[in-house]
Amino acid sequence: MEGFHFLDWAVLGLFGLALICIIVWVSRMKEDTSTDYFLAGRDVTWLAIGASIFASNIGSEHLVGLAGAGASSGMAMAHWEMHGWMILVLGWVFVPFYSRSMVFTMPEFLERRYNAGTRSFLSIISLVSYVLTKVAVTVYAGGVVFKQVFGVESWMGIDFFWIGAIGLVIITGIYTVIGGMKSIFYTSILQTPILLIGSISILVIGLIKVGGWGELKMICDSNVTGYGDGMMSLMRSSKDPEFPWTGVILGSAIIGFWYWCTDQYIVQRVLSGKNQTQSRRGAIFGGYLKLLPVFVFLIPGMIAYALDQQGVIELTSSDAAFPTLVSELLPIGMKGLVVGGLMAALMSSLASLFNSSAMLFTIDFYKKFRPDTSEKRLVFVGRIATIVIVILGILWIPVMKSIGKVLYEYLQDVQSLLAPGIASVFLLGVFWKRTSPAAGFTGLATGFVLGMTRLALKVFESGLNTDGFVYKIFVAPNWLHYEIYLFALCLTVIVVVTYFTKPPIKENLVSLTYAYSTPEQRAATRASWNKWDVINSVVILSVIVLFYVYFWK
Repeated sequence: MEGFHFLDWAVLGLFGLALICIIVWVSRMKEDTSTDYFLAGRDVTWLAIGASIFASNIGSEHLVGLAGAGASSGMAMAHWEMHGWMILVLGWVFVPFYSRSMVFTMPEFLERRYNAGTRSFLSIISLVSYVLTKVAVTVYAGGVVFKQVFGVESWMGIDFFWIGAIGLVIITGIYTVIGGMKSIFYTSILQTPILLIGSISILVIGLIKVGGWGELKMICDSNVTGYGDGMMSLMRSSKDPEFPWTGVILGSAIIGFWYWCTDQYIVQRVLSGKNQTQSRRGAIFGGYLKLLPVFVFLIPGMIAYALDQQGVIELTSSDAAFPTLVSELLPIGMKGLVVGGLMAALMSSLASLFNSSAMLFTIDFYKKFRPDTSEKRLVFVGRIATIVIVILGILWIPVMKSIGKVLYEYLQDVQSLLAPGIASVFLLGVFWKRTSPAAGFTGLATGFVLGMTRLALKVFESGLNTDGFVYKIFVAPNWLHYEIYLFALCLTVIVVVTYFTKPPIKENLVSLTYAYSTPEQRAATRASWNKWDVINSVVILSVIVLFYVYFWK
């Protein structure tokens, strides 16, 4: 690699060695059951939970996508990061329900609250979402990072993008298969500080190089949209075609609720906690860490834009912002550390995905139809399912590249089509005891069908009649407005169907809804937190409020 010194290779090698040692150590731990493999024996403490939440979330979509969004649109995408306060909703509101039910997966929770059909449908939606978003995005970003940082166009006639992408899948797959969920938790404890040290270094060095915060603001605010909004503007005009304030506030919150409170990928971390106390504190710790991405990923993307305007660096694309800063700005030794952090984040998010997808297929499909299957067989089936999902995700990459202008925008666009149905079903399912099983399934199906209809039409948009009814209903609306309309429609469908169908059996709702929690369960939840949990939660919320006050313009 050009500019990659021996010291950089040494630092990168030490990181790799530490990773191998952790994986070998974890592989020697007993993992005879699916609980051991998928949920680390439900014996994880708050530190590992919080670090795993952060390391799993802060993957390719941030290192490549969020920095790319910063370079192309400035603060517009910051809302999705600052909605990390939803992690507190997970810890305070949903952890008690998930802990009491002792479920493995979110679809399993919906089966207990609604029916088996709802469980199967959410499993399908979740696996589809992993293919369309997490697998495709992570593998694509891995290829971009390695090609940009290592500066290699091709090797043996093969585009180095695909060599880096596939290599990332193989390496991560090996250590996930060997160690399961425990390997993800323990490697996250190593990866998270390395990732933060490297990213903060980029921020500081970049700000110095660009001439300070004031200079960065001046350059970014000189890039004004047709509606008078600069790159530093958090709130954009209601006429903005991409990020109107009328869609951003509620639209980003719907995605945030779905992702942080109901998505298997994230919730699986708190399900692994020793008890409610450890799970909640892990979520609070994750909330603290989630305050950082805007500052260590999105703002560096804006720095990359400013440096490109100054002629200091040359950006080949917005998504190349972060890896370009790594290769152009960092001193000897530090570059190796940051590349290690890049690899850590990519592998952590991909490893979490491997484990979650394997768990969904194994528990919600295979075990359901073959309940007598041995525990070792379940683990084996999960590994095979993971391989299939990864292959499908790789095949989707060319389509993904044709849909989204910037990786992070593509990710949020697709998630805006998946979130409304799932969010509405969980929200009403937990807080409205009357919600019927038939209504839950209908709401979920409505959201998924209408969401995927828009996605399919977006793929073939060039062949549609722009004056036609289908185009005006499904394609023409702003993506955030469409998400809000779809969320409102799903809620309406659930309410209407509920009043025309058989209500749920009261005895089946114990532990699953707010109204039917027993006095003993509520007492146990109350005993699981103290004033310091409240204080730390208030601190997180206060930082978010101050951020909005500063950038609200």
